[in-house]
Amino acid sequence: MTTHQVPSAVGQLRDWALLAVDRGWKVFPLRPGTKRNPALHGRKACPGTGICADEHQGWEQRATSDPTKVEGCWSYAAFNVAIATGPSGLLVVDCDRPKPGWTWPEGWNSTGVTSGRDVLEVLAERAGASMPTTWTVATPSGGMHFYFRAPEGVRLRNTTGENGGLGPLIDTRAGGGYVVAPGSITAEGAYELIDDADPVDLPGWLVQALTPKPAAANSAPREIASARMSRYVSAALRNERERLEATGTGPQNRALFTAALALGRLVAGGAVTDATVREMLHHTMSRLPLTRPDEPWTTEQIDATITSAFRIAARNPRTLRVRGGDAA
Repeated sequence: MTTHQVPSAVGQLRDWALLAVDRGWKVFPLRPGTKRNPALHGRKACPGTGICADEHQGWEQRATSDPTKVEGCWSYAAFNVAIATGPSGLLVVDCDRPKPGWTWPEGWNSTGVTSGRDVLEVLAERAGASMPTTWTVATPSGGMHFYFRAPEGVRLRNTTGENGGLGPLIDTRAGGGYVVAPGSITAEGAYELIDDADPVDLPGWLVQALTPKPAAANSAPREIASARMSRYVSAALRNERERLEATGTGPQNRALFTAALALGRLVAGGAVTDATVREMLHHTMSRLPLTRPDEPWTTEQIDATITSAFRIAARNPRTLRVRGGDAA
């Protein structure tokens, strides 16, 4: 009787996936050697069964902490391991190193910083704090992933660089995001666990820095009927979601920008929060059929498009008033 031998690379990656599951984190497979290509069926190939029985689900919904499913999945190939940060109750701070040609933004070019990790240390110092010891992973590019337990009752989103984020060369991953787990290997190298300390709670100064700020108040008088405004904003969100869904495999980035531009005016006018709109747009984009199966939209790309649209929308905020029973 012969015993089935699991190739070493497959076995090692399975063990890393199981290690994450042992911590209660939810994982899903990435195609071997990649960091942005989920090894999951897309909308067009969806069988309409299991978790997708009612509606096709994306990688965030299909991430699992079931060790039996992980064992089965990682018995087939050397899939890299992704951890869905939101469902896992995590917020991960991703500190990168500058690439050739990088230029530090104004305000940082004379501080002596050389990496995202340095920027994070400066931010901690400014807050009168220090970086705590926590679960830490080194990335192939020389960066670091710092894992924290996300605070309960606070809705945190993904951020990139200085576009609503912490600072240059720092991204964060929370709801709607994922990180590549240690043990995974790409052409650049391996993701390595360098500190296995239990993840600590996200420090208060980081919670404060990452909590979406309320939109600036408009100087014009506002006559707001909350119930009517709520209905109006809900309708606006629904309409833009339906328009985006109708894009199908069409020009998705253009459709996302258009939706974010329209809703961004409401964000700038204080009618709806930045986080609410971003969450809806990320959720909708995750369910669009893939136009590039080998290069799906990343959370970074989606956030960048939304942020760009919001920046333009901020110049023309839309303030809702109720006049004669109509929302304007």
